[in-house]
Amino acid sequence: MNSSIINRNYKNAKEIDEDFFYGNNLSTSESEPVLNTRKVGFLGKFLSNKKLNILLALIFVAMSILLFRAAYLQIYHGAYYGNLAENNRSREKPILAYRGVIYDSQGQPLIKNNPIFEALILPKDLSLNPAKRADQINAIAQILGLKSEDITGEIDKHPKNFKYMVPVLDDIDYQQALSLEIKSKSIVGLYIETRVERQYLYPYEFSHLIGYEGKLSDSEFSEKNSEGYLLNDYIGKTGLELSYESILRGTYGKDAVEVDAAGQEKKVISHQEAVNGENLTLTIDERVQKKAREVLSQHLRALGKKRGSLIMLNPNSGEVLALVSLPDYDPNLFANGISVDDYQKLEGDENQPLFDRSIKGEYPSGSTIKPVVAAAALQEGVITDKTTVMSTGGITVEDRWFFPDWSAAGHGLTNVYRAIAWSVNTFFYEIGGGYKDFKGLGIDNLEKYFKIFGLGEKTGIDLSGESSGLVPDPNWKKQTKNEDWYIGDTYHVSIGQGDLLATPIQIANYTAVFANGGILYQPHLVKEITPNGGQKAEIKPVILRENLVDEKNLEIVKKAMRQTVTDGSAPLLDSLSVSAAGKTGTAQWSTVKQPMAWFTGFAPYENPEVTITVLVEEGGEGSSACVPITYDMLNWYFGVYKNNRI
Repeated sequence: MNSSIINRNYKNAKEIDEDFFYGNNLSTSESEPVLNTRKVGFLGKFLSNKKLNILLALIFVAMSILLFRAAYLQIYHGAYYGNLAENNRSREKPILAYRGVIYDSQGQPLIKNNPIFEALILPKDLSLNPAKRADQINAIAQILGLKSEDITGEIDKHPKNFKYMVPVLDDIDYQQALSLEIKSKSIVGLYIETRVERQYLYPYEFSHLIGYEGKLSDSEFSEKNSEGYLLNDYIGKTGLELSYESILRGTYGKDAVEVDAAGQEKKVISHQEAVNGENLTLTIDERVQKKAREVLSQHLRALGKKRGSLIMLNPNSGEVLALVSLPDYDPNLFANGISVDDYQKLEGDENQPLFDRSIKGEYPSGSTIKPVVAAAALQEGVITDKTTVMSTGGITVEDRWFFPDWSAAGHGLTNVYRAIAWSVNTFFYEIGGGYKDFKGLGIDNLEKYFKIFGLGEKTGIDLSGESSGLVPDPNWKKQTKNEDWYIGDTYHVSIGQGDLLATPIQIANYTAVFANGGILYQPHLVKEITPNGGQKAEIKPVILRENLVDEKNLEIVKKAMRQTVTDGSAPLLDSLSVSAAGKTGTAQWSTVKQPMAWFTGFAPYENPEVTITVLVEEGGEGSSACVPITYDMLNWYFGVYKNNRI
């Protein structure tokens, strides 16, 4: 075959191959296709089967991780991120509820709510960029007339806080508030809000009783934040403000406000009304409380003393008619944040004006305990009203220990009436601890009846911080002092000395048992609770115990307490316009300081309306220090007050 033929065939084959590969028409005519019978080339696989399977597995794992993460974020944390997104679009603004007002028994307001303005910063509105954040704080500081570092310091006190507004300037006057409100519209993060400040209208008279409201501390905010309290909130700190916090506070409302990217408010999305706090009506007439403080103050000054307590109860219900503890203080100092100097002055005062002696003070009861000991001895059959003891000035035990009477000459032959009227120690030594062949109550029975009459436990009065007092016994002494109990210990508690401790409210409360015929009530200060626009809810008397001892035994003690006035240690009270009964007390507690002076009693004797208990710390004799105070108070109450009551 010549070369021309070969070249032609190669050329034809090449053309056919290229036409086939590139898809050209290979037919020489419409009817005759040209068939390519040679094996043409094709694109092969770049990966082996093994590598391809690995790649597909990796793609599957990656997709699974992405799907799982998406599900985790959308389902498990969906609400959280939804809230974040919503918070970027909206702000929740609290609507403060007005705090409930406290009234006296005659409807006289004792507190006033005054609206005031304050400047606050919302940390979430500030930039996360340190430089820009500093510029924002500087701008706010200039407008408010504050130092930037002071504002930063307030914000940094709560580093994890973004949600709650931080107060930086308080008690802004109205004109300044208007100006700041206008300027705050162009400053991101600054808000001018209104809050209510308490004004106590009878500050000293009711300081321990009503207490005061103060700014929420950091620890209180941590505890209360789940209950809806705000970082800049105020809360009851002492007295009724604390005891009835949940009732007085009310329920805050809120507005959900839409904001733009600059944090400026655009419109209210939703609104929830605030519910104002409920009002309290007390069992106390402010005129009685005011007079009780005045009488106690005058007599303390005359005695050269500064510390004391005066309590008046309705023995038939447990209602408190007066509750005074001196010295006292002005709670308005705390209403808007007390200064360091003022607080240190109160705290450093040796007479402790912040301490409520009426419910917290624990004192030896002295002879005011003797009616309880007499009632116990009568109930246990240790004595009758005919039993007599010879008082010769005291008793001697084992020729070693002498337990004196207050009169060195003694009181002669003494029964229960004379023993209470003249406070004869010898009588109570013997009926309490026994002497020679006479078997007394013993410490177990004494402890039993002390607790029956409410000693050693809180009365349950509706004030915070009440003390329990102390009823000692052999176990307590062993555990506390690592000492054995001796007969002398029993003698001491039988006359209200030694380790026996009681609060003035406890003594007033068990005195009421003798006045009302055997019922131990829970003392209370709040008479009614009134929701805004709702029906008054009256507080019913609460009976703690009744039938403490037989009625005939109570009557014997009651007659003996009357004899204290007619022929005993409190004769001044016999000149009142109403009949009175009671018991004086002089409690030794120090070898270098004067005794605690007491009187506790009730009037009128035939149908008691009032129980009164008076304490003068280091006042000396109860008959000379406390009886005149009792006389002035009861004389005014049954004279001026009862005759002019509306």
